[in-house]
Amino acid sequence: MEARDEVDRLIAAWKRERPDLDLAPLSVLSRITRIARHLDIARRDAFGDLENWGFDVLAALRRAGAPHQLSPGQLMQETMVTSGTMTNRLDHLEELQLITREPDPNDGRGSLVTLTRSGMRAVDAAMEDLLENERKLLKDISAKERDQLADLLSTLVTELDSE
Repeated sequence: MEARDEVDRLIAAWKRERPDLDLAPLSVLSRITRIARHLDIARRDAFGDLENWGFDVLAALRRAGAPHQLSPGQLMQETMVTSGTMTNRLDHLEELQLITREPDPNDGRGSLVTLTRSGMRAVDAAMEDLLENERKLLKDISAKERDQLADLLSTLVTELDSE
């Protein structure tokens, strides 16, 4: 069988050296790893100075809908980071004037984080750039194939997330 990509070459070498191993997982997961590297580059290009973490915070606020406001605790849940990490991220985004923080009128100890107009423009532009970059990554597969792949990956990630 002719190698279609680097993963096929890698598997062929392992088959030659270790014919006793079942290498089937490599055919899927090694490709996912390679795709993830390409996706990281596409995201880095789209997010620019925001970086992945900055985009994640601003995107969570954007998706929340008007008034584009969440508590730090809600943002921690959305982005799966610790309290200290979130505080550092919010400090940085506030310095860039992409968010504001104000006391929560319903919780004297809490605060609310709000997306600013600049933050809205930044996250919207980053999202548009991301989608353009991701369309390029998927250009060689049809809409039907994308749907099939999305379904298969959803099955896999749902199982992994439940563990």
